[in-house]
Amino acid sequence: MSDRIRLESVTRIHRRRAETIRAVDDVSVTFRSRRVAALVGPSGSGKTTLLNLVIGWDTPDEGRVFRDESVDRTWQGLSVVPQGLGLVPDLTIGENIELPIALGNPRRYRSEDLIEHLGLGGLVDRRPAEVSLGEQQRTAVARAVICQPAVLIADEPTAHQDEHNSDRILAVLLAAGAAGAAVVLATHEERLLDRVDEVFELTEGRLRQRHPVVSDVDRDDRGRREPDGGGTPE
Repeated sequence: MSDRIRLESVTRIHRRRAETIRAVDDVSVTFRSRRVAALVGPSGSGKTTLLNLVIGWDTPDEGRVFRDESVDRTWQGLSVVPQGLGLVPDLTIGENIELPIALGNPRRYRSEDLIEHLGLGGLVDRRPAEVSLGEQQRTAVARAVICQPAVLIADEPTAHQDEHNSDRILAVLLAAGAAGAAVVLATHEERLLDRVDEVFELTEGRLRQRHPVVSDVDRDDRGRREPDGGGTPE
């Protein structure tokens, strides 16, 4: 394991008229390769703000964010599943999944395997507006993992899924972690937490670790494996 992203005493302050909100308050945390970390907390607790700081879409008012040299601005360095999904409306589902490859990033998974595992078969020639929100979200997940990034950030990646499709998405994220990524996902789904390596809870901007770190032996004993049909790199 290696440290991919480290936050040291990071604070982010939002000011709204006379009100000052410490959205992230003196947070120190490290996200490591081969680890899947879940970030939980009530709505408005600062989860998205914290993820934006990790990604680099926002900058802290106090403290520092350190990123490993592997975490660059390519899809292979850092991939994101944002809440807004960010699909290109004029591209098909298949083309959206393949977008990182079209931009010159090396392929790790075949898109056909991800499409099958995430239940997107028959939709590859449709555009995002022609499929459901849940299908759009699974498209964004496939796009994020196709290059096997060093860091994968997913903001509520199962928010628009039923239980079966939530499990499909989590399997893909766990496989990315097993293959070497540092995976961080914000979620409200408590039932998923026993399957990840670390759980951090954010409340009013303050972070605490809820569950102890899962050891490599325990993680292997759980039988984690790459998705059916999606685990063989080209």
